[in-house]
Amino acid sequence: MTATTTTGLLLEASGISKTYGAVVALRSASLAVQPGEVHALLGANGAGKSTLVKILTGAVRPDGGRIVVRGRERTSHSPAEARRNGLVSVYQEPALIPDLDIRGNLRLTRTPVEPFRHWLSELGLDDLDLGRLARRLPLASLRIIDLARALAIEPDVLLMDEMTAALPANLTERVLEVIGRKRGGQQSVIFISHRMIEIAAVCDRATVLREGETVGVVDVTAGSEDKIVKLMLGDVARELVRREASVEAAADHGARTPRISARNLGNGQRLHDASFELYPGEVVGLVALEGQGQDELFEILSGADRPASGSLALDGQPVSFRHPADAIRQGVVFVPADRAEALLMQRSVRENVSLPMSARISQWGLFNLGREQHTVSQAVERLQIDARAGAEVRRLSGGNQQKVTIARWVAAGVKTMLCFDPTRGIDIRTKSQIYVLLRELAAAGAAILLYTSELKEIQLACDRVIVMFGGDVVAELSVAGADEETLLRAAHNLKAGAALPEEQYARQQAALVAQQVKPTASSSATSEGLR
Repeated sequence: MTATTTTGLLLEASGISKTYGAVVALRSASLAVQPGEVHALLGANGAGKSTLVKILTGAVRPDGGRIVVRGRERTSHSPAEARRNGLVSVYQEPALIPDLDIRGNLRLTRTPVEPFRHWLSELGLDDLDLGRLARRLPLASLRIIDLARALAIEPDVLLMDEMTAALPANLTERVLEVIGRKRGGQQSVIFISHRMIEIAAVCDRATVLREGETVGVVDVTAGSEDKIVKLMLGDVARELVRREASVEAAADHGARTPRISARNLGNGQRLHDASFELYPGEVVGLVALEGQGQDELFEILSGADRPASGSLALDGQPVSFRHPADAIRQGVVFVPADRAEALLMQRSVRENVSLPMSARISQWGLFNLGREQHTVSQAVERLQIDARAGAEVRRLSGGNQQKVTIARWVAAGVKTMLCFDPTRGIDIRTKSQIYVLLRELAAAGAAILLYTSELKEIQLACDRVIVMFGGDVVAELSVAGADEETLLRAAHNLKAGAALPEEQYARQQAALVAQQVKPTASSSATSEGLR
């Protein structure tokens, strides 16, 4: 182990790189954390934040770079070794064994019970039964347990990846209070959050990642949001030119009936009060940061889950989907980001594309193979799938697999398509093909809802855009005004405008934080349910 030449730092990571095949997750990331500070790690979706956290805590091995903790170079080959080196993380998903009780999970990490109970009490879960199975507890409770377990170990650096995303307001308040008490001591916190209000409330400095690289370090003060947003975006050149006249203004729908009308949809957890309309002949973009209710919204719309509140109408008629098959029968189909969820990977392209046609047969009868093959061939040709129709899907590239997923519904005659980040991890040429296809489907009368984690896709494919934050639809924008900076601000629930004076800024931030974390009747009930 070699001493670092940099003095006064608790943690220093430099030149960290990591690739997964052709995908570059980190190319040159650096991070320097001082003792006693709460340090934000920020960046747009896919910037490399979670990968860096996993490398620091031994869950992932880096391809290059060095990590120095308290003046000594450290290499962690596992989370247990990272823990011995003083680095502990609370990941986005709880790291608990579902079929073990809480006491058994504590034994796995050699967590002392009394300090754990102390931190549970500090975080608002003092009545937890340690004999309960982890899988029988709600997500918010599991996250608090994960954090209390990490705090009980007393790490030099506590890394928190979107810790508050799944918490009700009163538990969020407790977490922010505990983080704030870490300031000025010998231990530090690395805090990842998409909520700028939380960053302003508890963080001292922020390191910003963009496309796998560290692009700046910012002191968190009045007006720092503007600087952070600009660092997140950078000078991103357009890789594709939006075709002239391909998108018509969709603001005035006149007397038309919406294909989908959602009113106050909620699932009792992350999705609270979502309302919007989707019309035939348009592509509506949906923008949201991680954990803002978009997953739950798509689950309800596609029939994978039933709403706990609100209503859903299809072509003006109330509808209730009990199963995805109900939605498909009504012409509402889902294209997920993970192709493996939708495809039969061991079967051929032809079999995958023709599956909805086969499912339509409800009685015994003859199946027209010639017609099926012709329809499949047309869909494969239309999407320019680079494979023979008889080839196994698992042998195709990721982009071609996604095109097979879409081709299935094109062949079946799609009326409403729900696309959840369909171009994630796809090369730019294939993205272009998918954009063009979505526009063509809309021009033919289909209604398309497109969630994307890449903001620049919105103006390439959409007519208008809705923005979700905290489980609600908080904004609707015309595509003409939906540049990346505007979308990023809306996704963080920030208003456009000049920076506020220091005192006014501080007062406003304090008021917003108090408003956000103020316990409500519903959140108090949720907290009681966790106990």
